[in-house]
Amino acid sequence: RFSLGDELLKLHCEANTLYWAKALLTMTYNFIDGMITSVDFPPPFEIPRLHFVEAGLALAHSQFMKGPVRPKYGSTLCGVYLLEEKIKGGSAAFTKYIHNMDCGPSLTTDMDGFDIAEFLAFMQHVQYSKTGGLVIISDYQG
Repeated sequence: RFSLGDELLKLHCEANTLYWAKALLTMTYNFIDGMITSVDFPPPFEIPRLHFVEAGLALAHSQFMKGPVRPKYGSTLCGVYLLEEKIKGGSAAFTKYIHNMDCGPSLTTDMDGFDIAEFLAFMQHVQYSKTGGLVIISDYQG
């Protein structure tokens, strides 16, 4: 375990990363939806509708503190946690679609979920293009 201060900084960074990843995902779907509405015919395949887990920071406070010094505001931070939405199906439903060291699908064409992995690789291309090459989401799993 990290010290409470270090844990707070690391989990704050993780929560912020999830926030920005969700924003990039929304930007990508907005682009896709805009392209679909700009043509007279639907795509010849189904567009997967995916999402990141909902997450947030939980800070635990205590009104009691050991020792003679009382906190300035009446309570002290005693724990910090990153809470995430539970993925239905547990570990049996877990699939690694794109590894964080490669932009291509981690699955082969004959494996279940390859179509989603291929779609996620396409989403990386859109993100790269729309951000001027500054960012993509990597390490897609779920």
